[in-house]
Amino acid sequence: MVEETAETTTPATPSEEEATSSSTVDQITSLKDLGNEELQKGHYLKAIDYYSQGLELEPNHAVLLSNRAFVYIKIENYGLALQDAEASIQLDQTYAKAYYRRASANLALNHYKLARKDLKQVCLLKPKDRNARAKLQACEKAIKEEAFLKAIEAEHTAPLSQTYDPTTLVVNPKTYAGPQYTTTLPEGIDDEALLFQPGQLPRSFVMECIEWMRNEKQVHKRYVARVLLACKPLMEATPSLMHIPIPKQGPKEDMKPRLTVCGDTHGQFYDLLHIFENVNDGYPSATNPYVFNGDFVDRGSFSLEVILTLLLFKLNDPTSIYLTRGNHETKNMNKIYGFEGEVKAKYDDPIFQLFLEVFEWLPLAAVVEHAVFITHGGLPSDEPDSITTLEQISRIPRGMEPPESGLMSDLLWSDPQPFPGKSPSKRGVGFAFGPDITENFLKANNLQLLVRSHEVKEEGYLVEHGGKTITVFSAPNYCDTMGNKGALLHFSKDDSGQVVLPPEFVQYTAVPHPNVKPMQYAVGMGGLFQ
Repeated sequence: MVEETAETTTPATPSEEEATSSSTVDQITSLKDLGNEELQKGHYLKAIDYYSQGLELEPNHAVLLSNRAFVYIKIENYGLALQDAEASIQLDQTYAKAYYRRASANLALNHYKLARKDLKQVCLLKPKDRNARAKLQACEKAIKEEAFLKAIEAEHTAPLSQTYDPTTLVVNPKTYAGPQYTTTLPEGIDDEALLFQPGQLPRSFVMECIEWMRNEKQVHKRYVARVLLACKPLMEATPSLMHIPIPKQGPKEDMKPRLTVCGDTHGQFYDLLHIFENVNDGYPSATNPYVFNGDFVDRGSFSLEVILTLLLFKLNDPTSIYLTRGNHETKNMNKIYGFEGEVKAKYDDPIFQLFLEVFEWLPLAAVVEHAVFITHGGLPSDEPDSITTLEQISRIPRGMEPPESGLMSDLLWSDPQPFPGKSPSKRGVGFAFGPDITENFLKANNLQLLVRSHEVKEEGYLVEHGGKTITVFSAPNYCDTMGNKGALLHFSKDDSGQVVLPPEFVQYTAVPHPNVKPMQYAVGMGGLFQ
């Protein structure tokens, strides 16, 4: 099959043989083999390092370039993957895997027609490869689906949430023994829909749902639909830029007031429960509020449990938890990295469509106490004479999938870089922004710190840009392979009422989870990204 693994053999071209001594060839082969071993273990950064060392010895090595492109796709660096795949193709236009890598990166970036062109080339080069033809068919299907959806949008079809009726979903006590709120309706509330309004959902019901899901059981579809139908208007009413206070009271009597900020959780439900129960002294509440900075879903195979838990707490008490949108709260990422397949396996397509409607209205950023700016990816890479303001961010329209460029795209996708200015993103979307861009943005908006997520970090967090940028990542041992710690941040105030900076960093390690591998449900594009 073309796509499943990195290339293990090294069919040297004549130019490689001429340019490389025998000992150097042996060294390159050794580095390639070491990279492949690390790739098989899921140690992606180590694999990239070995492939890069080999390319330092021989830059014109098609196999190493293709293998590195494969790993870049694994860590969502699609821009870098495209560069390597294209270089590999230029060196060897008969190398099928290079075309396949370029197709994979373009698919992730929604460039379906470019991907189709490369997949056709793969089929020409490998006419007997059934797997390649299956991927081409999946790409063709995606192109047709995209055209169909555009046609529907042009007809202004009403959102599913306007017509979906959860009362048609009957809860049968003979077949469902899970959480049921009908026996715990508060006095004076006799309408099921009213119970799911913000601030009305009993905490006891939330905790019963969590325990039910902890045991790998599914909350009834009727209640999941109620949660989503209630959360969509709640998110619509929340501004694109939230202003979040640090509470006046601490989680416990002997603890000072604080706000907890978490980064990516990526479907790692049991690590999320570990945060609540062991790492951070309690579940979300008005006196123990959390910010979850996007990427709740995909990769991990308990994504539905993660996002449902967060939304349940949001309905229980909107001041207990704040959610910002990540680049994985999007239709294309969900198709590729598992959430769509997971929801359809556990429920059905209408429930997935309701999730997408909620995702489209998630806020894009937050400001804590007029001092700390929080967003999933990073900053818009402006010119010095036109720095983006908080007012502009607050007016970003939502209710849509992110465009390929612009403010929303930058906030969801951008990454920091150590040197000044801006550069094309390694991901193929957004930009890389330097310390000068961070400094200018913070100064122009009277802020002190940028907190973002979006990237796995070995220690769970990383401080950059002279202390002005913090990356926080809250999924330990990401995808069961990376070996990283998870981290969260605590923000508090000093006696004068000012936010204490830097925040407190709290690290933790992964906990066991049921034997369901990451990406278990990643069936989009024929499993192209598994």
